[in-house]
Amino acid sequence: MVMMNEIDGIRKSAILLISLGSEAAAKIMKTLPDSYIQKVSYEIANIDYVRPEERDAIMNEFIEMSRAKEYMVNGGIDYAKKLLNMSIGPQRAKEVTDMLNQIQLRERPFNIARKADPQQLTNLLLNEQPQTVALILCYMQPDKAALILYQFPLHLQSEIAERIGTITSTSPAIIEKIEKVIENKFSNYIENEMETVGGVKTLVEILNSVGRSTEKNIIRVLEEKQPELAEEVKASLFTFEDITTLERGDVQKVLREIDNDDLALALKGGSDDIKEFIFANLSERASETLKEDLQFMGPSRLSAVEEAQQRVVSVIRVLDEKGEVYLRRGEQDAIIS
Repeated sequence: MVMMNEIDGIRKSAILLISLGSEAAAKIMKTLPDSYIQKVSYEIANIDYVRPEERDAIMNEFIEMSRAKEYMVNGGIDYAKKLLNMSIGPQRAKEVTDMLNQIQLRERPFNIARKADPQQLTNLLLNEQPQTVALILCYMQPDKAALILYQFPLHLQSEIAERIGTITSTSPAIIEKIEKVIENKFSNYIENEMETVGGVKTLVEILNSVGRSTEKNIIRVLEEKQPELAEEVKASLFTFEDITTLERGDVQKVLREIDNDDLALALKGGSDDIKEFIFANLSERASETLKEDLQFMGPSRLSAVEEAQQRVVSVIRVLDEKGEVYLRRGEQDAIIS
């Protein structure tokens, strides 16, 4: 059996083009960068024979990858995994989506920024406009973006965070212009294509990795400048599923503040792990009562369950702001005794 991870990427491309025939191969070659065309052409010239099983394996991988990419474009990664699981099985589906994610990561703009030393990149970005910094951070690993954001002055942290949270998409022309600035300083250039970046999800990922003081300062300024964005970010920073990360004493403080009906309705849509976690933090009598409420509760609308879960989260956020419970954050969020 041919192990696909043992076949070099250039050789795969060469075998695929040979297998597709000269007409189709010529059309594909026209779309490739010159540097890649040279490498593939050299490999094609040096291939004398291709084993049928190797050719078939590469063709199958190409078909699977094309199908996976189409699924991801139409419905996202979870949708792609679901359909691939049904067609080629969970193990192969994971392998295909992992490969596709790696390819997309290599194709993403600002690859040099993701590879650069955080301090070196911070020194570079400190002299850039907030909108430029925000765009670059959108393309970076959340933990690395958090390290960089943390080193900016407080007023700039908030401005950059606001811009990250409100970015929807950026044109290739703007990305290319910014990339050229980075290229001049890091001697590297990455071609790009239009891509949706930023938004609340990206901002939340970054804020989940910064220290609590940094997060609170950013949220405070967002509340003043864009209240709706601030509320959306705060709601996403801590989810109902995250309740299992609380310490036992903090959970019990939270449970004392939550309406029993809200708790039961919220748990109706929760996993078994969350239910067991809550039961373990209640008295035996309260736990049995809650189990009975869940057992005899009729069908509930998903929106009602989600609203109840959000009310639970709101209680946790209020207690956190008062300093009565502790929500875990990035490494900068140290506890001072």
